[in-house]
Amino acid sequence: MSNLDWDAKTVIGFKAKAAKVTRNASDLNAVCAVVATDKKVTGGANKARPGPDHQRIAKLDRENEVAPPPKVNASVGKAIQTARMEKQLTQKDLAQKTNEKPSVIQDYESGKAVPNPQILGKFERILGVKLRGADIGKKLEGPKKS
Repeated sequence: MSNLDWDAKTVIGFKAKAAKVTRNASDLNAVCAVVATDKKVTGGANKARPGPDHQRIAKLDRENEVAPPPKVNASVGKAIQTARMEKQLTQKDLAQKTNEKPSVIQDYESGKAVPNPQILGKFERILGVKLRGADIGKKLEGPKKS
């Protein structure tokens, strides 16, 4: 312990020099690098742009390319409704028998539904009426005996 000098300075850490902020053009020119300053031309996205709105035009093009799915034919809806009335079933009863929602039956009868062969097959079995193919509305015949 005799060789310790109380006057010696021990540095544990040191402060880093803070970066100098340039406040005027002369400070900026004092730096060796050449710095270019340009003004933004398209600042502010909400300003009205001259010329066509390309996003809107592209959206219109996409809408024109995709055709909506075909709806059920009106004759199918009429055939479902008449067969259901002949069997004295309500839309709710038919929905329960086919395990579908009453709104599905309503959409098919009004012609707003997209045709689904599985649902139409269920309706054909329950109502006994042909709903797909050429003779829509004809009674279904049982299995032919030979």
